[in-house]
Amino acid sequence: QVQLVESGGGLVQAGGSLSLSCAASGGILSRNVMGWFRQAPGKEREFVAAIRWSAGNTYYADFVKGRFTISRDNAKNTVYLQMNSLKPEDTAVYYCAAGPRIRISTISGDYDYWGQGTQVTVSS
Repeated sequence: QVQLVESGGGLVQAGGSLSLSCAASGGILSRNVMGWFRQAPGKEREFVAAIRWSAGNTYYADFVKGRFTISRDNAKNTVYLQMNSLKPEDTAVYYCAAGPRIRISTISGDYDYWGQGTQVTVSS
């Protein structure tokens, strides 16, 4: 049973930075792709970024390109999301997810394990 635990959320002013972590355990090597999604109040969950465990390929949503960076530490079974130049519209609960597909997917249904989420609040 794969378990994902996010950490690193909090309150930051616009233009600031936060770094999220997602520690994976329990057979995570069976999952090929790790992703970050977010969900703001009253909105649907949306894709933010994803990375493949093996090759390290990454993919980003257009609205975070140039601001967010996803990375992984295979030895620690941990995925990171470095968020810079944060905007108030980045405020959301951020979720880490793991999926079995070889190719990176932006669809939440392609991920079968999810963390509990961590709140990110950006003040103006």
